[in-house]
Amino acid sequence: MTQSRILVTGGAGFIGSHLCERLLADRAEVLCVDNYYTGRRQNIAHLGRLPGFETLRHDVTLPLYVETDQIYNLACPASPVHYQFDPVQTLKTSVHGAINMLGLAKRTRARIFQASTSEVYGDPIVHPQPESYWGNVNPLGTRACYDEGKRAAETLFFDYHRQHRVAIKVARIFNTYGPRMHPNDGRVVSNFIVQALRGEPITLYGDGAQTRSFCYVSDLVDAIVRLMATPDEICGPINLGNPAEFSIRQLAELVIATTGSRSAIVLRPLPPDDPRQRQPDIALARSLLGWQPKVALADGLAETIAYFRHCLGVPAARVALRA
Repeated sequence: MTQSRILVTGGAGFIGSHLCERLLADRAEVLCVDNYYTGRRQNIAHLGRLPGFETLRHDVTLPLYVETDQIYNLACPASPVHYQFDPVQTLKTSVHGAINMLGLAKRTRARIFQASTSEVYGDPIVHPQPESYWGNVNPLGTRACYDEGKRAAETLFFDYHRQHRVAIKVARIFNTYGPRMHPNDGRVVSNFIVQALRGEPITLYGDGAQTRSFCYVSDLVDAIVRLMATPDEICGPINLGNPAEFSIRQLAELVIATTGSRSAIVLRPLPPDDPRQRQPDIALARSLLGWQPKVALADGLAETIAYFRHCLGVPAARVALRA
């Protein structure tokens, strides 16, 4: 049986590296493409000695000419710290990257997956968010380079599907966490863990009443692979995330308890356009993929904290010494 040739853009990133690992375990040949803007070589270093794994440094805003059976398009900075640093390039990555990868899929007749985001819903006025909801996005704000870029990419995917019959799969990914998160990405889970392990104050924006839903990375990757294996008529978009809803303050308190830190919680003003609520309606994922998350937040946080302890060189005995 011929091995599938699979291209993963953003493959050295947090989610991308876990996806590459899963695909290799499923005996595929994997080409990991990354420009290392936010992706890190250390995320995929352990994969380099495995048969069937190859890496290519490349920016998806430029055309790519390879042969492939499937494409997973994950390339784009996904945290506000990174995507707001160069917003024009962020928008180019979403839009030009989608055009280039869709063109490649058209030429090779490859099935292509788009990692879209819950940010397409903006600051939602419908709760929880079903795929039928069109969102509430500020097109002029500091988050728009990412929000609108991903919305435009979805448009491109469905237009290529209708006009060129490209086989597409579109997933709207909600907050995901786990090992290999970048310690300086500004996301709430990594921020809280790093601050707690260093004994620094936990920075909580707003009053902490805003809510999020947190999906462990292994659950997400399982859902992505299941979606890619569905029949062609299932295109999405499909919400992928954990519907268990927590306030940001609850998360901070759980991180403090799990790390054993004595860090205090300090309040800061809420950033512009920060969503007040975020919770996926995953009825479609349950019915079409037979999928729902398995890893509880407490269990996933324990694994993620252990990873950050190792990265930061902070043994349990030294937690909160500066608190």
